[in-house]
Amino acid sequence: MAAFAAYQSGFSGSSGNMTVVDLALPEMRHLISPHWNQFPPMNPLWHQILGFVIFCIGIVAMIGNYVVISVFTSTKSLRTPSNLLVVNLAFSDLLMIFTMGPAMVFSCYHETWIFGPLACQLYAAAGSLFGCVSIWTMTMIAFDRYNVIVKGLSAKPMTNGGAMTKIAIIWVLALIWTCAPFFGWNRYVPEGNMTACGTDYLSHDWGSRSYILIYALFVYWTPLFLIIYSYFFILRAVAAHEKNMRDQAKKMNVASLRSSENANQSAECKLAKVALMTISLWFMAWTPYLIINFTGVLSKTKISPLATIWGSLFAKANAVYNPIVYGISHPKYRVALQKKYPSLACASEPEVPADSQSVATAVSAEEKA
Repeated sequence: MAAFAAYQSGFSGSSGNMTVVDLALPEMRHLISPHWNQFPPMNPLWHQILGFVIFCIGIVAMIGNYVVISVFTSTKSLRTPSNLLVVNLAFSDLLMIFTMGPAMVFSCYHETWIFGPLACQLYAAAGSLFGCVSIWTMTMIAFDRYNVIVKGLSAKPMTNGGAMTKIAIIWVLALIWTCAPFFGWNRYVPEGNMTACGTDYLSHDWGSRSYILIYALFVYWTPLFLIIYSYFFILRAVAAHEKNMRDQAKKMNVASLRSSENANQSAECKLAKVALMTISLWFMAWTPYLIINFTGVLSKTKISPLATIWGSLFAKANAVYNPIVYGISHPKYRVALQKKYPSLACASEPEVPADSQSVATAVSAEEKA
């Protein structure tokens, strides 16, 4: 590539005069913010590391999400309305890593985006679409568990039609947000590392700023609040149920009402671990992008090309651990995985005691996974 050749010759000669923008293809430069003209090219080692990590993430994520979809859709006992949300999450993560991973790996190899302006905008749109779908699907999973566990028998059970309606709404709303930059509300541009593309957080006109701020409210703050809210009340309900069971056991002069307790680990402790892991990983995946975007909106002088790689890295890593959080931690899924893909099963758990749950006697083992 011409830009890549210029970069190589620049480093053999007067590299001090080059900027990260000089690496970009000529047809890309109208999309690049003048802010990046002040930065020299990134050390090639960073591109190599980023490309290698994204490649590894892509392989693991594609295998993990494909296996989740395969097991959930082919196992009759797992084809429940609630698990349609888990399948939708795996599907969106699979599409995200499939459409974005290879393009970023090739661009890292060439140390700049090599696919032109249209592909750059489609790449960024794919990240916005699938990221938004994943975030809101995780939110709906948390809210479904809240509905079943906290409301109990008074909750209206989710049907296949209800689950599909929620999934359709998620995709439509995500598509609306994704298409907005194509109609002039913000735009998709190369990021500072020049190997990926995203929303324009460096333009300080009100239209660009308002999109970032409202998008953050819709795709970050609201889902985060709903997930924390759901798990807080789930934990409170489970803790209250556990206390009632302990009180009842004392009245009956027995150690426990359960026939098998798992190493003295209470149900609320188990669920607390699941909740903490879910919220922590969600926070870790999407907060770097939020910080980068808000820093650009409020004080763009503090953003360097190197800083922009972390948003892409952590967001794509989300596609790796979602199958673990929402699939591997599911007891019935592990049993089905052992049967369908024995070589991939991390552990065999053929039995899921029905009375080993606290509140899940009214729920099921799968609702607590």
